[in-house]
Amino acid sequence: MKTNNSIINTLYGVLFVGVFALIATIMSEIDFFEKLGISPLIIGIILGILYANTLKNKFPNPWQNGITFSTKHILRFGIILYGFRLTFQNLQEVGINGILIAFCVVFFTFIFGYFIGTKVLKMDKELAILCSAGSSICGAAAIMATQSVLKNEAYKSAVAVSFVVIFGTIGMFLYPFLDKLGVFLFTSSQMGVYIGATLHEAAHVVAAGNALGEVVSKNAIIEKMIRVIFLVPFLILLSLWLIKTNFHTKKEKSKIVIPWFAIFFIFVVGFNSFELLEENVIRNINFLDSFALTMAMTALGMETSYDKFKNTGIKPLYLSLILFIWLMVGGYFLVKFFL
Repeated sequence: MKTNNSIINTLYGVLFVGVFALIATIMSEIDFFEKLGISPLIIGIILGILYANTLKNKFPNPWQNGITFSTKHILRFGIILYGFRLTFQNLQEVGINGILIAFCVVFFTFIFGYFIGTKVLKMDKELAILCSAGSSICGAAAIMATQSVLKNEAYKSAVAVSFVVIFGTIGMFLYPFLDKLGVFLFTSSQMGVYIGATLHEAAHVVAAGNALGEVVSKNAIIEKMIRVIFLVPFLILLSLWLIKTNFHTKKEKSKIVIPWFAIFFIFVVGFNSFELLEENVIRNINFLDSFALTMAMTALGMETSYDKFKNTGIKPLYLSLILFIWLMVGGYFLVKFFL
């Protein structure tokens, strides 16, 4: 009987998260949010945080099982479905130089971010990893995928998402503005690669690219998707590094955790590369994927109280700012050198 009650409460919790995610999805289609390029994932985490700090005590505590289920299993399902947004043909469209730029951005940004966060700012190591992963790969989705390997407390992921999104949003407006002023002196294809290689969220890349024309937008999205593909080797290497360094404890013998959802993600990309599914089917899958990730982000917010957020201090903001500047400047020279 207890098992049945646990399953029912988990289902109620998942449905509860789903209602919030639906509200976030509807809100994201309002003109104000669309023009700002604010995705339902971001609205979802904000709604979740508002719930956690106002209404949480008014709802049944056993529903927490469903919220936790959403932050783990629905998240992984969403990341697997994300593969339907990519094909291996995308790699050919920007060439080997575009791939090299994406590689440099992902791995050197993460290493630089971890070093600055832990050695210079002396901040929490898990927060440093999360902020660096979000900045170097694909914003919120990368942070949540990293959480699955790192197994950190949910509020740390919410903090990292918040600061990474802030600077990604700033870049979304700043890049087109600076380009129109003639600051970058890039061709359209170069500007597209630059945007895709250095902005955080996919939504930021789409919005900034669309503001500068079709060629810029196409190259930006392809370059961004290549960065997303690097999420898989990144998670595997991170998992191995956590084991090798006994990151979580010196007393317990750790086991190697291969992020199976990342492997399935690559299989999905491979399947999608054969273009066997019709465009409308892919569109529906992408909508389902966005909704699943929105549920995961909302649930993440629901586990984030203001006190925990406050206790992290200002250092994650400093690190996110440093990485934002690093990406802008470093990305500029990478594009100039490789393209």
